[in-house]
Amino acid sequence: MERKPGEKLGPYEIVSAIGKGGMGEVWKARDTRLHRDVAIKFCANQFSDRFLREARAIAALNHPNICTLYDIGPDHLVMEYIEGAPPRGPLAPAEAVRLALGITAALEAAHGKGITHRDLKPANVLVTQSGLKLLDFGLALVNDNSAVGIADAPTALSMAGAVMGTVAYMSPEQAQGKPADARSDIFSFGLLMYEMLSGRQAFAGDSTVDTMAAIIRDEPTKLDAPPKLSEIVTRCLRKSPAARFQTMNEVRTALEQLTAVPASATPSIAVLPFANMSRDADDEYFSDGLAEEIINALAQAQGLKVIARTSAFAFKGQNTDIRKIAETLGVTNVLEGSVRRAGDRLRITAQLIHAADGTHLWSQRYDRDITDVFAVQDEISQAISEALQLKLSPTASRRRVPSLPAWEAYLKYRFYQWRFTPEASRRSRECLEQALVLDPGFALPYVGLADYHLALATVGGMPPGEAMPRARDLARRALELDPDLPEAHAMLGIVAGHYDLDWRAAERRFQLAVAREPISVHLRQWYALFYLFSVGRAAEARREMERVLQEDPLSQMWHLSLSEVLQGLGLNDDARAAGRKAVESDPQFWFGWMYLGLFQAVQGANAEAREYAEKATAGAPWSPYCLGLMAGILTNSGEPEKAEGLLVNLRGYPVGGSVGLACYHLVLGEIDRALEWAGKAVEQRFLGFVIVIRTFEPLLRQSAGWPALLKKMNLPGT
Repeated sequence: MERKPGEKLGPYEIVSAIGKGGMGEVWKARDTRLHRDVAIKFCANQFSDRFLREARAIAALNHPNICTLYDIGPDHLVMEYIEGAPPRGPLAPAEAVRLALGITAALEAAHGKGITHRDLKPANVLVTQSGLKLLDFGLALVNDNSAVGIADAPTALSMAGAVMGTVAYMSPEQAQGKPADARSDIFSFGLLMYEMLSGRQAFAGDSTVDTMAAIIRDEPTKLDAPPKLSEIVTRCLRKSPAARFQTMNEVRTALEQLTAVPASATPSIAVLPFANMSRDADDEYFSDGLAEEIINALAQAQGLKVIARTSAFAFKGQNTDIRKIAETLGVTNVLEGSVRRAGDRLRITAQLIHAADGTHLWSQRYDRDITDVFAVQDEISQAISEALQLKLSPTASRRRVPSLPAWEAYLKYRFYQWRFTPEASRRSRECLEQALVLDPGFALPYVGLADYHLALATVGGMPPGEAMPRARDLARRALELDPDLPEAHAMLGIVAGHYDLDWRAAERRFQLAVAREPISVHLRQWYALFYLFSVGRAAEARREMERVLQEDPLSQMWHLSLSEVLQGLGLNDDARAAGRKAVESDPQFWFGWMYLGLFQAVQGANAEAREYAEKATAGAPWSPYCLGLMAGILTNSGEPEKAEGLLVNLRGYPVGGSVGLACYHLVLGEIDRALEWAGKAVEQRFLGFVIVIRTFEPLLRQSAGWPALLKKMNLPGT
């Protein structure tokens, strides 16, 4: 059927043609429900099986460098519309490596699900403003059918002797009709790298037969590229699969070693909290908020390492030497400033300091009306970017400026948010509610309230059956106001996975949340822990958490999150070291002491576990985690009467008791009983307990009930 602009396909309105090939055509369209552009791929009837396979392959994947599937029809796929172009060589080696790392990350995710792309070529890679996207899984070979849900029946796409792929980018085994696996993609990746670096194809014969013969027989002309980079490409292009890199993880590691440079060679900055010079000490929220807004804007600058708020604000009120701050945070530059507020007038001073010698790279004073505060923030961010000879991304500009009173209420929320006390939590909620009264169209307070309700569900402050649906409604309201708000998508991902146990929906939401760089440390941590780690992708979660800590090295919460992931990987010593860092930066961090106590208790170090558990219980005597941990330690210490007193309290908890009793039996080494209570915690949707299960997976999987628990959590592949 011939398409034309203006044609309707359900909720989609055709806009213009994008491309056409032998198996179908692609059109740009508009989703009239969500007001976003999409790409619709129509297939010729004889290739409908291929489209179904492609849809299922893409749906099985979740990666910011892989195109997103939105919808499927009898003869079409609806995918994200990507503005970009294929990579064109010759490229500078650094740029080629940057793009190559994005491709390796996408292929690593696909191979991890047992999917071999088999058609890697420039036309199936689009370079966008924020990175790149890997497209077209129509020829994908699915090696693990159970993980993706594709039927085992052999087709022309999988039969031995069938030649599949684009000739100039085939591996030797593909060209010979032999079975292909992930190493075939590695060969094609080498061809793509060769072309990006040289501007020419590695094998280009006068005919299809000549090209296939060259791929099987010949070696490409030597690359004019740095020797170590040439070695990587050459190894990818070995004729024998056994002689190549064996996994995309190996390829990525080799490329990352090329890009490893001293921290001092990378432009970097820490924005310290601005000093409050106003007469009213309560205006501290305003000076803190101004600094945080500048941090968020500078995070959009390409090529700039920006330390996140938690670590940058760790030195507040300490009068620490600038060089010491820079050394601790691993940065070359520090921005400091002050704010004086008098009525409706502001005086803002800021100075950018090169930490090594204390020289001022830039300084400025702004005397403005308070209504100009948004413009001042943008001016400071732009000036710093220019001083460091960097380009500030256009996305750094604010999409919607809230009313000034609502913005101030939101700044107060963030001020209280970081205090981690019940009173501060109550005040932060009041500030969010006030912000919405002042400006109902301000999306971020809805996300803040959703986060508040998720926190209540995590610590047992509100039953999950009340807190989680409320969080969902608030996140949806935020998206109505700002459809691209990544934090709102992440909130919906958490609710979908940990409350609905719908991990496919969670995957789609998190994919939207992390689709565009830069990703905030909070988003990356949520993605790592509430999705990747929760579904069993611990190695990927570890990499994400290590990236978080590069930007926010002093955050106790992030060190604890890494500790959980390391424990789940069975790296007990590394997990304990990360846990120690979590409590060293904040000795009052009871959640960190609780996890350290659990780590030590399950390994039989009862005396040390008791020390940690007592610190945790002192900070949160109401926590079911702490009660269960302490009861187990007391039982192991021969104090059953004291333990029973705690257990009585736990059994009276309407929801959290199951969590505490699971911890109790875990400490006693009663794995089957621990698993039984873990299942009840999952049934009650106690937020975060899937993460606890993954943390202690090396122990829990020893029980015969482990597969049933995974099935109860409705995890992929169960």
